Formats: sequence, C-alpha cells, structure tokens
Amino acid sequence: MEWLKASVYPKGGWLRAGQYVLHRLTRLPDPPHRIARGIFAGVFISFTPLFGFHFFGAMFIALLMRGNVIAALLGTFFGNPVTFPLIAVGSVQLGHIILGTGVDAVPATQILSAFASAGGEVWSNFFTLFTGGDVEWGLLKHFYFGLFKPYLIGGIGPGLLAGLLCYYLSLPIISAYQKLRQKRRRDRAERTRAAVAQRLRATRSSKNANLPNADHK
Repeated sequence: MEWLKASVYPKGGWLRAGQYVLHRLTRLPDPPHRIARGIFAGVFISFTPLFGFHFFGAMFIALLMRGNVIAALLGTFFGNPVTFPLIAVGSVQLGHIILGTGVDAVPATQILSAFASAGGEVWSNFFTLFTGGDVEWGLLKHFYFGLFKPYLIGGIGPGLLAGLLCYYLSLPIISAYQKLRQKRRRDRAERTRAAVAQRLRATRSSKNANLPNADHK
C-alpha cells in the first residue's frame, strides 16, 4: 500500500519530486547537449503505450542519439500518474482521427482496464500451453486495433513536440547551471590557494622572527 501510494503521490509531493529530478539532471557529469538529448528520449517514450518498457525504450533512443542514458531514465518521469491520463486520452483520440478508426475506439474511461484485460488474456493463453485449454485472441485483437495501435500512432506527434520542448528548455538551464558550478569550483580553489599562501607567509615570518640577530651576536 505504501508503494502504491508513493507511485501516485510521492513523499513530499510532485513538486519536490520534480525538483529532485531537475537537481539530478543538472549535476550529471556530461555536456549539456547530451543530457538534453537524454531528456528528449525519456519524454518521447512516455507518450508510447509500451508500459513496462519505457526505461528500455528511453535507453535505446538515448544510445541512438548519443545522449545521456541516466538523463533518459530520469526523463521518463514526465509520464506519471498525473500526466498519464492526459497523455493516454489525447494520444488515443488523435490516433483514431489519423487512422479513421473511431468506431473501434475504447472509451477513455476504460483505457486502464483494457490494458489489464489484454495482459490477462496474454497470460491466460500462455498457460494454455501447459494446461491444454482453448486459446482466445478476440479480446487482444480488439485491444490492439481499438487502443494500442491508435495510442502508438497518436503519441508520436505529441511525444516529439513535448520532447523537443523539454530539450530546448533544459539545454540553456543545464548549461547555465554547469557554468555556475564551474565558477564556484574555481572560486573555491582560489580561496583555498589564497588561504594556503597566507599560512605559508605567516609561517615564514614566524621563523624569520625567531632567527638569532647577527649584529647582536
């Protein structure tokens, strides 16, 4: 129950979760353009109906684009329980418009249950290999043409738009943050060198003050 609650509403709220993801993205040790490509991959794959394979899809696209894989995995958090209903309904409806298959459409309120039912039919048919029962693919066929295919086709356009938007928004932010971190490191190194030099001068002055005076001797 705690895991389910955290998946719907993470501890600290979605705002804090988003800030954590942004913090992790800006601290990745890679050039900004590679991190931004990874973010694009993660956001884009979130608009596909490949539930359970978003991480693998994001990694694959990031590798093809020579983007940062960790950024791609973090980018998949664009698809979350808050955004998924909007993504799913919009992608399915757009897909049916493109394919002209609105008659076979699965109602928006039944999208989640349709995925669960299709998964159940796949597992049921798998077990018939051992039990010898009848194989039924009617539900899965309706699921594919009424939901999965429109979702896949309809999610490409919005996924590209959202991915490109996140790419161009994150690129200057990550670049500015990395430059700020580099400046802070240089300033910290300068302060350290100045403090060491001051201590060395103080030590030398103390040693010189303790040397015997030749004229007095």
